[in-house]
This record gives sequence, structure tokens and C-alpha cells, in this order.
Amino acid sequence: MAQLIVLSGLPGVGKTTFARALAAETGAVLIRIDSIEQALRAKPGQDIGPAGYLIGYGVARDHLRKGRTVVADSVNPVPESRDGWRRAARDAEADIQEIELVCSNKKEHKRRVETRVPDIEGLVPPRWKDVRKRDYRAWTDDVARIDTASAAPDALVAAFLATSRTSAGA
Repeated sequence: MAQLIVLSGLPGVGKTTFARALAAETGAVLIRIDSIEQALRAKPGQDIGPAGYLIGYGVARDHLRKGRTVVADSVNPVPESRDGWRRAARDAEADIQEIELVCSNKKEHKRRVETRVPDIEGLVPPRWKDVRKRDYRAWTDDVARIDTASAAPDALVAAFLATSRTSAGA
């Protein structure tokens, strides 16, 4: 069965690093909202609003309908964005797993944010003060939580796969 693995968490917690490692291990399609949103910003002064997420939902739905596993990498800060991923999975009759990534070590989280080197042309990463002020609403649902503070991404992926419904080669 097709599966959508939805990641969420504040900038700098390690979502993209985890997403890449998970997609590589499982053969999943990786959808990165930062890449979509940055492409939309190519036209200066354009307010992109929720467009990046809407495009991401559509691309995920297309891949899920083909039976593929999809990893969705985004901040996913509010219930409305989370509901959009759920609708995409439901529309494609796919399973969904939701994961919130956190970095419990605030010094490490701050260091990551302040030393990030963007890998998307033109992307300006947020500053620490912006991350701290970000509208990120706590999950009220029971989702998997992964603390990225002290383990390597490959170890986190291995631990996740050992306890999840996802498997390599999915």
C-alpha cells in the first residue's frame, strides 16, 4: 500500500537531513516544501501564501496513486497544513504516518539555525529569533516524535524504521 510519511518541526531541528536519509533508505519520493516555495518566489514580490503546500499535496497525491511511498518535508506548523496532507493520503487511499521532529537541546538547535548553509539557490534561512517567534502550533494528535538532539540521522532513521509500518524498499 502507498504510504505518506509527513514530517513537521521548526526550522533547524533536522527535518531535511532526516527526510533525505529516510527517502534514501526506503526508496521513497521526497517532497520538500522549501524547494517548491523557493521556486514560487522566483517572481519578486509574489506572495506565495499556502501555494507551496497546495502544490506539495498534489504532487504527493500523484505519487501515492502510483503506489509509491512519499516523504513530505515541511515545517507543517498548523492544523490546516496537517489536514492537507491527510486529505492527500485519504484521496489516494494511502496510509499516513505523521512525525514531529524536535531538538530538545536548545543550544544545539540554535547552533544549527545559526550555521545553516542553504542548499537551495536564493533561499534565506530564518534567523534564531525568527524561529523562536514562529507560529508553530503544538500537535494535539498522537504522532511519532523524534528528538534529533544527540543521534546521527542514520541512527534515527534505523530506529524509526524498526518501530514503524514503513520498510526499506517500500
